[in-house]
Amino acid sequence: MADIDNKEQTESDQKEDMEDVEDIEEEEASEDSKARQLTVQMMQNPRILAALQERLDGLVGNPSGYIESLPKIVKKRVNALKNLQVKCAHIEAKFYEEVHELQRKYAVLYQPLFDQRSDIINAILEPTEEDCKWQGDEEEELSVNIPDFDEMKQKAKMEEEKKDEEKDAPKGIPEFWLTVFKNVDLLSDMVQEHDEPILKHLKDLKVKFSDPGQPMSFTLEFKFEPNDFFSNELVTKTYKMRSEPDESDPFSFDGPEIMGCTGCNIDWKKGKNITMKTIKKKQKHKGRGTVRTVTKTVPNDSFFNFFSPPEVPENGELDEDSEAILAADFEIGHFLHERIVPRAVLYFTGEAIEDDDDDYDEEGEEADDEQEGEEEADEENDPDYDPKKDPNPPSECKQQ
Repeated sequence: MADIDNKEQTESDQKEDMEDVEDIEEEEASEDSKARQLTVQMMQNPRILAALQERLDGLVGNPSGYIESLPKIVKKRVNALKNLQVKCAHIEAKFYEEVHELQRKYAVLYQPLFDQRSDIINAILEPTEEDCKWQGDEEEELSVNIPDFDEMKQKAKMEEEKKDEEKDAPKGIPEFWLTVFKNVDLLSDMVQEHDEPILKHLKDLKVKFSDPGQPMSFTLEFKFEPNDFFSNELVTKTYKMRSEPDESDPFSFDGPEIMGCTGCNIDWKKGKNITMKTIKKKQKHKGRGTVRTVTKTVPNDSFFNFFSPPEVPENGELDEDSEAILAADFEIGHFLHERIVPRAVLYFTGEAIEDDDDDYDEEGEEADDEQEGEEEADEENDPDYDPKKDPNPPSECKQQ
């Protein structure tokens, strides 16, 4: 009897031990899950990421001390290698100058196609049925099964419907360039609601390269049809480039860089300048206590501010705000030149945007995650934001 009791006690102890093990495993799994969640939350916090990046930047490239320990004769040979590297940088600069010449050469070949694109967009040229055939459309047509006995009747009906459709159809491709700009985040952020009626009049966007023998540059030409806002038919923005190493820091050379840009004057019609707005401000007289209303004209957010970039002083020194504006401006100019103008129809349909997203995802970052992180950052930086009043506060704001 005692043996049975001891056996039951042993089994009970083993069961309790197993339960303890399971509890420990569950606790460990729970802790691992919390740790993962905490890591994800930290990686979505832009301030933590910035601090981490700063820390990593401090670690990357730290000299090991080996160079300092080398004998003087070996250090002199290293200097010889660095001089060779400077010569390589100058050869690379010449390479990019020839690339620019090739771009100019092939721009002449592209231009007739771009002119034809513009003519179709603006209803100057109506493409033929053969021009309009596309592989996807052909597959859809093949999938339609029309009985032989009714084929002629069906064909006549389709032609009649086509004629009726053409009567009511708009000319060309309305709002082509406005749609392109609104489809691209980099540009849509610039386009304000009051810009849209003007951009509907944008007929064409071209890139014009500098002439042979002239300093490297390219000009973006925005061609507008007559409108109620300004009298310019052509609004331009020129980017000056340089393809030579900086003498003070030759190893920083990494291909041609934009050194500056020049906009143009827009001849706004009276009362139509959307880059400026009028505000009314009340002022109180300190002595008499009377109040008067003062009308003041101040800058207004607009896509057309793009044509009035900050001027770079002769000494090249800019304040932080101007530097940030120019850096963004250079990025936009390069993007219009390299991507938008050559592939405009694919940005109009959204196909190029999907390709850009795929390229971005391959670099290890999801666009949705970045947007969510930006939204959370905006909430954190908003002085009026109260997480207690937010129905869906960030996870780090929730009570544990």
